[in-house]
Amino acid sequence: MPSKTEQTSAFLVDLWKKQARCAGLPAEIQPASRAEAYAAQALMEGQSAKPLSGWKIAATSLAGQKHIGVSGPLAGRYIAERVVSSGDRVPFGRNHMKVAEVEFAFRMAQDLPPRAKAYSEDEVFAAVGTLHPSIEIPDSRFDHFEKVGAEALIADNACADWLAIGQAAPDIWRGMDLAAFSPTGSVVGKGEWKGLGINVLGSPRIAMTWIANELSAIGVTLRKGEIVTTGTCLVPMAIAAGDHVVADYGPLGRIELHIGA
Repeated sequence: MPSKTEQTSAFLVDLWKKQARCAGLPAEIQPASRAEAYAAQALMEGQSAKPLSGWKIAATSLAGQKHIGVSGPLAGRYIAERVVSSGDRVPFGRNHMKVAEVEFAFRMAQDLPPRAKAYSEDEVFAAVGTLHPSIEIPDSRFDHFEKVGAEALIADNACADWLAIGQAAPDIWRGMDLAAFSPTGSVVGKGEWKGLGINVLGSPRIAMTWIANELSAIGVTLRKGEIVTTGTCLVPMAIAAGDHVVADYGPLGRIELHIGA
């Protein structure tokens, strides 16, 4: 008989493949802890024939945490088949969340393996290779994702779905105050919004350090080549099929994404 963790993962993967939703996890497969939830999430990697593309951090703003009823951030996985490039088109289908998020993304140049001592910000950024503009299109398998709690959301891959990654930014970013940096997001013909790096746990640098230590605590290596997105810098932008989404990071680059039918 499959383990509880395997049953949790299979239940959510089935919904994910069908683009279907549920009210919540059945009580008998509800993770009892973050560790159980991350163990179920890890089985999502089996849906891909390729190495893991990277990680996302959800709920990095106080407003975001309040909205989904959690006390802190959550980590999720990006599988390779759901990561695209600037200018690409992604299917919208029955996307439930219907938002686009403008995020800083960092690609690792070195592994950060699990260890007993917490990683410092300087150690984490010594292991980071490049910064990239990115746009995330999240989704959830729950009718009311804001009510199911942290463990269910983690098991559901922290609402990871599609991610667009832009070209590496010029290396000037290393000397910039990313907390004060203000990217712009727009849905062409519908509106434009300003963001701020401080919205991401106080700084994208703080967010990166958080995920290095979150993964270390559950025995997972943050690997060379993996991308990490650090959470939305601005209010999630409402989107619909056919939209054209643009994120402008000024001297650090620009990225665009087309939302299909």
